[in-house]
Amino acid sequence: MFWLLALLAYLLGSLSFAIVLSRLSGSPDPRSSGSGNAGATNMLRLAGRRLAILTLLGDLCKGLVPVLLARLAGLGLQEQAWVGVCAVLGHLLPLYFRFKGGKGVATALGVLLALNPWLGLATLVTWGVVAFAFRYSSLAALIAALFAPFYYGLLFGVEPQLFAVLVMSGLLIWRHATNIASLMAGKERRIGSKNKPAAKHK
Repeated sequence: MFWLLALLAYLLGSLSFAIVLSRLSGSPDPRSSGSGNAGATNMLRLAGRRLAILTLLGDLCKGLVPVLLARLAGLGLQEQAWVGVCAVLGHLLPLYFRFKGGKGVATALGVLLALNPWLGLATLVTWGVVAFAFRYSSLAALIAALFAPFYYGLLFGVEPQLFAVLVMSGLLIWRHATNIASLMAGKERRIGSKNKPAAKHK
């Protein structure tokens, strides 16, 4: 049952709502426009708030639903967490779109919310505080990814499923490698900006 649900999670995660919605609406392909990321933040730049919200909700559900299905199937918390990791992998490396996906932030948040609402809420608040203060979605995602395993350990102690959360956080940080370089160079785009990078601070 675990492997079946893990495969289902990957296939569901491979559904890129940013790409599908951009095609349906006639908006630019997010993989080749804006920041080049098939995610909600880039959809906000390219297609507006409504499609960005739909992308965010769709990507969130890709992480939430497989974990809840695993729970309903009677799988333990550790197995649920690894099913969630498979959903994130699907988003990062989607089978249907030549393995070129998004950064996985919303999908990972859906996984954390399904594992424990308090864990997901703490991670979301961290993202929100950093995003509000600095207006960099990537910086907010990186800090939230770093704090998620810490929150898990703080709330539940060191348990086997913590390793799955660490792996998920590592995948998000890896996927943000180009953003880290842009942040260090002062060229990262801010939330709400169009296609111009933020000016470098002196």
